[in-house]
Formats: sequence, C-alpha cells, structure tokens
Amino acid sequence: MSSPKVLYIVHNHPEIRSGGVEVYSQELFQAMRARPDFSACLLAKGGAPFSAAQRPHEGTMISTVSPADDGQYLFHNEGGDYDHFLGTSCAKEHLVTYLDRFLTAVRPDVVHFHHTLYLGYDTLRQVRNSLPAAAIVYSLHDYLPICHRNGQLLRTNNRERCHEPSPRRCHECFPDIAPREFFLRERFIKAQLEHADLFLAPSEFLRERYIAWGLPREKLICEPYGRAVISAGPGAASPDGSRWRFGFFGQMSLFKGVHVLLDAMKILERLQPGAAHLWLHGNNLDLQPPEFQATVDALLTDTAASVTNSGPFQRKELRRLMENIDWVVVPSLWWENAPLVIQEAFMCGRPVLCSDVGGMAEAVTSNENGLHFRVGDAMSLAETMRRAATTPGLWDRLRQQLPPGYPVAQQAEKLSGLYRQLIAQRRALS
Repeated sequence: MSSPKVLYIVHNHPEIRSGGVEVYSQELFQAMRARPDFSACLLAKGGAPFSAAQRPHEGTMISTVSPADDGQYLFHNEGGDYDHFLGTSCAKEHLVTYLDRFLTAVRPDVVHFHHTLYLGYDTLRQVRNSLPAAAIVYSLHDYLPICHRNGQLLRTNNRERCHEPSPRRCHECFPDIAPREFFLRERFIKAQLEHADLFLAPSEFLRERYIAWGLPREKLICEPYGRAVISAGPGAASPDGSRWRFGFFGQMSLFKGVHVLLDAMKILERLQPGAAHLWLHGNNLDLQPPEFQATVDALLTDTAASVTNSGPFQRKELRRLMENIDWVVVPSLWWENAPLVIQEAFMCGRPVLCSDVGGMAEAVTSNENGLHFRVGDAMSLAETMRRAATTPGLWDRLRQQLPPGYPVAQQAEKLSGLYRQLIAQRRALS
C-alpha cells in the first residue's frame, strides 16, 4: 500500500516573493517530504501580482517551480479577477477545470491550506467536490477571514486594534460598504471554511479570536510553527559592556511599525547621541502605499547617522546578520499571531523587544526572554531600548532563558499522526 500523500496549498512561493507564511509552508513541505511514511507536494499561486512571469504552457495553468520537478508546483490563475472583499476568484473555470484536473491527478489524502489569497476561499469547496474523501486542514496565519482591512484588525479611523468586529463596526471602517454586505461576506467565508476538518492556530491568542468569531472550538487547535533550525554565536559586547546594536527583520509596512522604530531611533539620538545603531533588514517597501514610502524615506534621512537600511535578505543569511546585533525589535501595531522572526531570534540567541499586545506578548515573556514596550509608542520603545542596552547583565540573563526551538522535523512527525487520524475519519464517513 502506498504512503499517504499531503498537498500543501499557499498563496505564493518563497522563490517568487519571500514572506513568513511562504517560508514556513516550504519548510514544512520539505520536512514532510523527507519522511519515509508520507509523500508531499506543494501548490503555490503563480503569476500576478507577485510575479510578472506568465504560465509557460498553453492548455494548462499548472507548472513546476523548477526543472527539477521536485513536487513543487505553481497555479497560474492570473487571468481571473480577484474579489478582495469576498476573497474569491471571479473566474470559476480556473477552479472547476484546471484545479480539478490537478487535484484528481495528484489525489492527495490530505489537503493542507496555508493561505487562499488570490486563490479564493471557495478553493476549499472545490477540493471537497474533487476529492470527497480527502481531509482538509486550514492553518490560520492572520485575521483576513474576519477583517477586510488586510486581516490586520486595525480600525481605519484611529488605528485602534479591533476587539469586536461586526457588520456595523466594519461599516464604520469602510463607510462606502453597507453593513449588510459585511454580513454577507462573513456568511460566504464561513460557508467555505465549513469544509475544513481541522483548523490550526499558531498561538492561543489567534485561536481564541477565531473561536469568538464563530469557528467551532472542537475543530481549532493551537499548533506553534515548527522551523528549520538555525543558530548564531553570542556576539561581542562593546568595551563598556553595553549592547546598543538593534535589528529589524521583516516586512516594511505600516502594520509592522517600522516608522515607530525609526521615530524611537530619533529620540535615542537626542538622549544618547552616537550610542545606538539599528540595522533594517526589510522586504517589500515598494509594495506599500506611496505616502507610507515617503514617510519611511523621510525618517531614514533623519536617522542616517544611526540607521543602516540593508534592504531585503535571504533566510540563509539570517545567522550571519543576527550575529552582528544584540536585540531583535518587533514593533508591530496589529495583534500579530506568532511572528516567525521571534522564533528565529530565539534560535539565534537574541532576546526580543516587542509590542505588548497579541501574539507578540504571548511569545515573549517580558523580563524573562525579552522586554515589552507600549504598542505604537516611540518614546516607550526608545526608553526600553536604552534600558536593554545599558542594564548590566540583562542581555546575558535574558539570553539564558530563551525557549528552545520547535524543529520543523518534530512538527512534521506530529502532523503526520494528526493527518492519519483525519484520513481515517474521512474514510469512515465515505
């Protein structure tokens, strides 16, 4: 009897444009493929808007990621308009014809979704139609099903974090969209998600938000991200024992709070001239609204003496980059879920300074393996950075209490057992 097969589906591939979900999805796929008791393949959205490359062959929307044909595929559905409000592709023939052909050819026993952006929530319905006996797992990486504002749960009028999303409150954020439209949006998305047999949440915070939204508690379990193991040396302190080297790693967006960090650097330059230095390792600033790009450019000009804007980076560079800093700063304004950069910092032996809300505050215990600061408050961040850099012995104490990593191979072993249970349950229903 052949080994069971799992198909991972994600909205983008890290070789096209790297992001946290994309990197994690590929690492999990590679770890599962390496197991002797499972086979695995990965299907990622190809083409626009992440890449200008069009499908290479007429008559199909599926291509391999590389000539090696190692089980990684691209689904080129760029020809269909995507409805961002409902989260659905308007060209249904892409699902009914081309995705159906792929699914029935590959015939996975488990389909594990990591994201449906630019694919559509109704991709779950298509999987259920094409593969009635397959188990469907859906990992929740953000709040996009709940929140039309890029899944950030940040109010548009004052950037407050949203505690109680509802059609009325969503209409307040988007006055041109009637409350009834938000009601129908929620009904549509939940109808598609009903096809999932199990949801995975990387943090308890995110899990509870989705339970409050209405997903069944019994179908939603907390499963942290497993990661490919990396490590870094301790790095030398300054001659006076201070540790003034800070690093930012991630998306250069408003929601990630990079502007708050740059404001904090301006404050530090006034309070402690020439002491602190920040290395920005950021992706995708070019995808942000022009006004935000202009704000960041102005702040970079103001902080040119104390900030090095290093631009995008590859994960294979992470160990070297983190060896050159003391602290990783995560200044996000939104709740976050379970930021991969926090795990990466811990694996590299770097304490984290983070906003005091959501999945960040859950992952980092203040005064144990990092420090919290008031979310969105540049002065609070600057004071926390100064305390971190100048308190004798603090860096060493926090570093000694960093939690161990969760190797992705260990997660693959756990998920293989979970997949088998779901496969048995689906077959019992057939």
